[in-house]
Amino acid sequence: MISGDGQIYYGEMRMRSCLISFLIILSLAPSVAAQTASKYVGQVICCEECWVRADRRTTPFGTPADLAKAAECVGNGDPSLLAMTDNDGETSFYQLEEGRYKKPGRNWLELIGSRVEVTGVVRMKKERRFLRVDSLEVLATPQQIAPQPTVIGTAAELVLPDLFGGEQRLSSLRGRIVILNFWATWCGPCVKEMPDLAAIQNQYAALGVQVVGASADNMTEQKAVREFIGRAKINFPVWLGATTREMGRFGLGPALPGTAVIGRDGRIVAVYQGVIKEADLKKLLDQLIARSQGEARAQIAQMRGAAPLETASVPS
Repeated sequence: MISGDGQIYYGEMRMRSCLISFLIILSLAPSVAAQTASKYVGQVICCEECWVRADRRTTPFGTPADLAKAAECVGNGDPSLLAMTDNDGETSFYQLEEGRYKKPGRNWLELIGSRVEVTGVVRMKKERRFLRVDSLEVLATPQQIAPQPTVIGTAAELVLPDLFGGEQRLSSLRGRIVILNFWATWCGPCVKEMPDLAAIQNQYAALGVQVVGASADNMTEQKAVREFIGRAKINFPVWLGATTREMGRFGLGPALPGTAVIGRDGRIVAVYQGVIKEADLKKLLDQLIARSQGEARAQIAQMRGAAPLETASVPS
């Protein structure tokens, strides 16, 4: 049995315990509020240095030169940021961190230059903002923000080594329709489109179509590439060492995959950023083949309708 004094003491201790618990909860309230997810709209960039090179109110970020430089920055380990500009032109930067939303590849490179809406939580560390990405929606692509000069109708050369180290040139395939696909063994979306490209090679090879895989993997990664070719049952030539600079010459950004279609005359006919749809590619190939067959028939008809050559008669 507890005495009267003991009961009073015990009651005071309980009150103190409750008060301490209440104060602890109260002190944590700002932290709990800070953990509430909010929406942030801005542009994904590689680093502050690249952003401040120009006045972004008049010069949009996302040109081929910007994206090529971004690939270098990301390759050097620079953290990707979300740049948010207010009505006064002041920009705030948030370093992106993986949350429930997972990066599309090894890093955020595929999204750099895109205008996005992010839902997530911000934390501060040493006066730097970090944004945990729980969901992400692309509002505009770099091509929509900073339209690239068109490459359609231009001739572009590509020189890369094959799996054996031999030099291969795109120009050597002139006379065929070439589907030039930029990819890498570590690129998830690239894996998804490989069966479609292999099917295209099977169906259209006899009609003068050639698929070429230009891999971002280099010569030191031949083993991984060969294993990938075996697993994916790739039935077309693979070249190694493709860079973002070379992709830029074909009107493509640095994100993989990317595909350029080159006509029989060696000029770029179409460019596709991202995973290509087999139906869209087949539709284009059918048009190109029909056009070339129509041109061939016209040439034959013209030759047949040409006036016969004058010949001199030889006296018997």
